[in-house]
Amino acid sequence: MKLFDSKQQALVDFVPLKPGKVGIYVCGPTVQSAPHVGHLRSAVAFDIVARWLRIGHGYEVKLVRNVTDIDDKILVNAASLGKDWRELAVEVEAGFNEVYESLSAGVTHSPHATEHIEGMIQVIEHLIERGHAYQAENGSANVFFDTASHPAYGELTNQKLENMEGEAIGGGRRAAHDFALWKSAKPGEPETATWDSPWGKGRPGWHIECSAMTLAELGEAFDIHGGGLDLRFPHHENELAQSRAAGFDFANHWMHNGLVTVGGQKMSKSLGNGVSVEELFALGNPAAVRYWLASAHYRSSLDYSPTSLAEAVSALGRISNFVRRASEVAEVSTSELPVEFVEAMDSDFSVPVALGVLHDTVRVGNSALDAGDKDAVAEALGATVRMADVLGLDLSSNEKVATAETIELIENLIAKRNQARAEKDYAQADLVRAELTAMGITIEDQAGKTVWMWSN
Repeated sequence: MKLFDSKQQALVDFVPLKPGKVGIYVCGPTVQSAPHVGHLRSAVAFDIVARWLRIGHGYEVKLVRNVTDIDDKILVNAASLGKDWRELAVEVEAGFNEVYESLSAGVTHSPHATEHIEGMIQVIEHLIERGHAYQAENGSANVFFDTASHPAYGELTNQKLENMEGEAIGGGRRAAHDFALWKSAKPGEPETATWDSPWGKGRPGWHIECSAMTLAELGEAFDIHGGGLDLRFPHHENELAQSRAAGFDFANHWMHNGLVTVGGQKMSKSLGNGVSVEELFALGNPAAVRYWLASAHYRSSLDYSPTSLAEAVSALGRISNFVRRASEVAEVSTSELPVEFVEAMDSDFSVPVALGVLHDTVRVGNSALDAGDKDAVAEALGATVRMADVLGLDLSSNEKVATAETIELIENLIAKRNQARAEKDYAQADLVRAELTAMGITIEDQAGKTVWMWSN
């Protein structure tokens, strides 16, 4: 199989560093505020990567997604809310976990930054010993990475140091591109947000957190480092530099998922075009949201609109409806995954192509249902269920419990609509369809018959 390595900017063959085992690290949330759509996309994208490596290739996969639970933004937000920063971090993380669980985007391990402070201090000490870091010259506890000491700095994003945008020199920083490894405690900040270190009380910088946590969870070398495209610089560039400067091989491959856009523009608070998780789940259930998040190739931008989410609801409904109908007449077979599906997933996790294969299989299955070919139905059902499993699509989530009376009502309304259409009374047919829609029912006319499904 091949994946796109965003450091090499090329499709490359994927071969695990350790036979039969794969280690993946994905940058997780800073738990300062509620999750946004970007967090969801990254979680789903790399969950699918892990699923395919497990199901498609039989690898033992360790998927690590960190939690940044100490950060300047957490302290600022907690202070503005009159809360203890630790309380805010726990509350926000619980919200993230609830969303991740609803999207079936779990991980193997979820390390917290505050659990690895000692490991971070050790890595910083190592960098100082190797001549790649220095304590601030102003007498504070600040410690910075010396970018000039590492000639390979910029290798991830293919930039030269002199062309990069740096920060204002201050706090004892020697050069604009040097970044914080350890931050000195500031007046007025909670004592609980500081830790003792060889340089004085303070807390870790953002970038060193991930280097220490990858080392603890996956060792000095691991297979894949993932995250959103917006993290490539400076976060991932700095992670790579400090880890390599410390003598670690670090990530063998880099993968970055594209951004979520609205009307072609990046979602942002400043533009006022953000969409909350609550808004998404109000328009579609978690399974449909997951379908939508996966519907564009992970490296491409994903444009949001209510229409695009409605299309995802409908598409997932067609799959769920087939599985419901097919399960009434056939057992799930031990079908192999379609060759075209395997080829798509092995070609840099091309989920949109894989979804096309899934829908083709559903169409074949529906035709087999209409023809009364139970063997073909069983084959299509088995393949559909297996593909849905790879993609993490919960096909039961679109189903609702319906009483016999409800089913009878639905079928009577469908019959009434079809009669109106036969009499060319399209206005009446539209009224009946609207009544079904109001009940949460979607209908489709297929091969001379009308089938129904729950719309959400």
